Amino acid sequence: MEQNYFVHESSYIDDGVTIGEGTKIWHFSHILGGTKIGKSCSFGQNVSVGPDVIVSNNCKVQNNVSLYKGVILEDGVFCGPSCVFTNVMNPRSEVERKNEYRTTLVKRGASIGANATIVCGVTLGEYCFIGAGSVVIRDVKPHAVMVGNPARQIGWMSHAGEKLGADLICPRDKREYEITEDGFLKEKG
Repeated sequence: MEQNYFVHESSYIDDGVTIGEGTKIWHFSHILGGTKIGKSCSFGQNVSVGPDVIVSNNCKVQNNVSLYKGVILEDGVFCGPSCVFTNVMNPRSEVERKNEYRTTLVKRGASIGANATIVCGVTLGEYCFIGAGSVVIRDVKPHAVMVGNPARQIGWMSHAGEKLGADLICPRDKREYEITEDGFLKEKG
């Protein structure tokens, strides 16, 4: 069977992995068993994924990122260099807690900046933006811009990845947004 994706010769792909067409896996990466990777993804140098992780289509995972069991990336997610995911709330070397892994869901189009930490059990909303070095300890609203430790919301981000001003109009694609009664951002119309 012809391979329709690229894996650098220094990387390892375990048995039981599914990789979609057009995906590229670069130097010194390891994809563990049971992992499902969609089409047209890119994994940088020294990336570890799995076991049993789901990475959907068109995701970009930059250098030095580990996606542990329990992490799910929807379509179009960007994980910046050295961002960190956890999967247990209170780890101890001497106490096995594999039955306590928590799911972390990163929704469509979300971006996570370099060196950000995502504590397990949270959901990052569609098209949110997590600033470099931020520490996310609770769910993030769709389109929210989050920074700091712990991360707090400082604004809104458009579908096109532009921070929105007070007029809530994207300077790049001119989409217009509004804030709903329950405090969420949605596209007008």
